[in-house]
Amino acid sequence: MSGWVAVAGLGPGAGDLVTPEVAAALAEATDVVGYIPYVARIAPRPGLVLHPSDNRVELDRARHALDLAAAGRRVAVVSSGDPGVFAMASALFEALEGRGDAPEIRILPGITAMLAAAARLGAPLGHDFCAINLSDNLKPWALIEKRLRLAAQADFAMAFYNPRSRARPEGFARVLEILREECGPGRLISFARAVSTPDEAIRTTTLAEARPEMADMRTVVILGNSATRRVGPWVYTPRSAP
Repeated sequence: MSGWVAVAGLGPGAGDLVTPEVAAALAEATDVVGYIPYVARIAPRPGLVLHPSDNRVELDRARHALDLAAAGRRVAVVSSGDPGVFAMASALFEALEGRGDAPEIRILPGITAMLAAAARLGAPLGHDFCAINLSDNLKPWALIEKRLRLAAQADFAMAFYNPRSRARPEGFARVLEILREECGPGRLISFARAVSTPDEAIRTTTLAEARPEMADMRTVVILGNSATRRVGPWVYTPRSAP
């Protein structure tokens, strides 16, 4: 039996946002590897082995998936959202470097939380935008701050992943300070929590009114650019340059 690895995006949370391609790979898989809450989204069935692991062992998880595939297993490595956006696709290729064996590998895209949140809000990412992961687990805070300031000075709309955790509650407060310095107090900022799940909560305010406790690890934060505005209940960024 020839083994393979499919790195699959499970989307933002709702089952109907999982693509048919991902559903088909999960149906064929003998093993599912991933972070504990993502593996918990996979329904058990006969013949399927689940391999949940902690969120700070991405390379170990990727190596385990490659080892399973080398032994002839059909392995789905699952991430929320899209596997190429702050997720397991890059970890798998990093683990692949230096190995003599290379199984069949497929990267199966999913709807990332940034795009699901933007759709709920309207079109805040309608012009040039960037995404920044605010966690300093894998990069230093100085680099986060540098990228944040430069993106703000370039007038990008921005989507922020992993804004505020219990272990680092002070980081997002500093982010808001920087954004007020660079963008001014009137810039629109939206907080989209647990989009597409029963816990979904959407809120748009200004930087002057934004507070750190409005975000947690289930929240995607979207900052508009200087032209972003409201129309009725919606937030959008015109496609013409500011």
